[in-house]
Amino acid sequence: MMTQQPPADPRVIDPAAPQYNATLVRRVDQHDSLAYFWVRFDGNRKPFEAGQYMTIGVIADGRIVQRPFSVASDPDVAGSDGYELYVRLVTGGEFTPLLWRLSVGHRMRMIGPKGRFILESNDDRTHLFISSGTGNAPFVAMMRTLLRQGRPRNAVLLNGVSYVADLGYRDLLEGWQSSGDYPLTYIPTVSRPAAAANAGWRGRTGRVESIVAPVCDELPLNPANTVAYLCGNPDMIISAEAILKNRGFSGDQIKTELYWPKGKTPGGAP
Repeated sequence: MMTQQPPADPRVIDPAAPQYNATLVRRVDQHDSLAYFWVRFDGNRKPFEAGQYMTIGVIADGRIVQRPFSVASDPDVAGSDGYELYVRLVTGGEFTPLLWRLSVGHRMRMIGPKGRFILESNDDRTHLFISSGTGNAPFVAMMRTLLRQGRPRNAVLLNGVSYVADLGYRDLLEGWQSSGDYPLTYIPTVSRPAAAANAGWRGRTGRVESIVAPVCDELPLNPANTVAYLCGNPDMIISAEAILKNRGFSGDQIKTELYWPKGKTPGGAP
């Protein structure tokens, strides 16, 4: 797998701008271009619902540079642990190269929460979570929250990536599935099975939208027993949504969260 190195970035990050109201309190790198960041407000936590996002940023060369990210953590731990964000480094991006330069303890600006990509109350249907890349983050938050509340919902989580090493939260999700701690069926897929970095992979292959129909047939999942939540690449969402609608899912049975606007690439935004 080809990993990305942060490009030389001449921008000067202000370490103590007056706009800052939060701190980067923890960071765990999955590999060179994927990492988990925890950002905590200076004062009291701001309540949020699992599935919502926070916008984080820094002042660089005298201006705010920021981007929204879905929160992966349980809202209950925001005051102690901070808001957990799962982020991919985008070479040439506006914000993520700055984020990769920050060390734990660096001051930041954080605003939010925002977003309507949240669970419906008292919904006992199977939840089909379909994600590409880091789009599984809000689903992790949803399941963590439901597990803490003692009322987990049956879930099937599909996550599509290019390389096995890109499978975020894999240990957590496989652990839930094998232990039965959460009623989860976790189905990852890799889109480049012939790549050397994927040698030894014995799981599903292809883009995540390509396995939606087979998974629905196998389990089975249908409009009578399932609600679908889609998060990630807008092209994936368009394709997966069309597949579900062709299988009889109505618009109110399909919830979507795009990680960048349709018709645009992620390079200019992160």
